[in-house]
Amino acid sequence: MDWKILLSVFSVVFIAELGDKTQIATLLFAADKEVSKLTVFFGASLALILTSAIGVAAGGLISHYVSEKSLHIMAGAGFIAIGAWTLFKA
Repeated sequence: MDWKILLSVFSVVFIAELGDKTQIATLLFAADKEVSKLTVFFGASLALILTSAIGVAAGGLISHYVSEKSLHIMAGAGFIAIGAWTLFKA
């Protein structure tokens, strides 16, 4: 196992997930006094695991057809477009 890659992926995903819609939704579910916090934790964890698995599978498949540099450019352009759209809508 490449520990440097593991730590890099963990750090980036952890920071990206802090305060996003998913965390806020999980917080709201957990705030319900009649809901098991463990059930909310397992549900949110399983959802993140599944979406991560889909991302890894899609990335592996796409990498056979598109170069790594092109993927980086497309991802960067996508983030810029989302940021611009968010600023425009604000």
